[in-house]
Amino acid sequence: MALIDFIIHIDAHLLALVNQYGWGIYPLLFLIIFVETGVVIFPFLPGDSLLFAAGALAAVGSSVLHLPTLFLTCVVAAILGDLLNYWLGRTFGLKVLYDGKLSRFIRQEEVEKAEHFFNEKGKHTIFIGRFLPFVRTFIPFIAGASQMSWRLFSFYNIVSAICWSAIGLFAGYFLGSIPFINEHFSIIMIGIILVSLVPILVTVFKNRKVKTSK
Repeated sequence: MALIDFIIHIDAHLLALVNQYGWGIYPLLFLIIFVETGVVIFPFLPGDSLLFAAGALAAVGSSVLHLPTLFLTCVVAAILGDLLNYWLGRTFGLKVLYDGKLSRFIRQEEVEKAEHFFNEKGKHTIFIGRFLPFVRTFIPFIAGASQMSWRLFSFYNIVSAICWSAIGLFAGYFLGSIPFINEHFSIIMIGIILVSLVPILVTVFKNRKVKTSK
């Protein structure tokens, strides 16, 4: 429940953290994004909503949160997180997510969704998956386990990290100061999560439909 409250009211919590830690908020933001993208047992950490909230706070003239520094922090964290995840997948293989000790901390249906998504979209999944909660945590691992080319993965990893960070931060920066969005920030956060889950649900539905028709 605490995590749900943090995600829904992330603007208030982030502001409290800024007031408490000052410039120390940047290592914290880096850590959250790095762990969400780099450690497969933490797919539930807030990525999209965190970017939006950080951008919104930067727009209202925070003395600590500045858009260029936020952008650099988030891009580097996202790239390094996916890189770690890729090498973990390449080293340990996909089996560890289903049969290993990690399987106790991971919902297998989430892994299956990510695997179906990867198989359907191929190399483009690295880019598309970056914008999908839960899926973005497993996709780099699956790419590594599938022995995807390092150069190909790196290209999509860097491009997707730049686009994801830019869209999330800039959306918050330019839209967060709008009174309506400020007044309904919690509902906006829920909407962001629901919209980002649509492509996953569509893919799962298609795969089930194909299996049923066989």
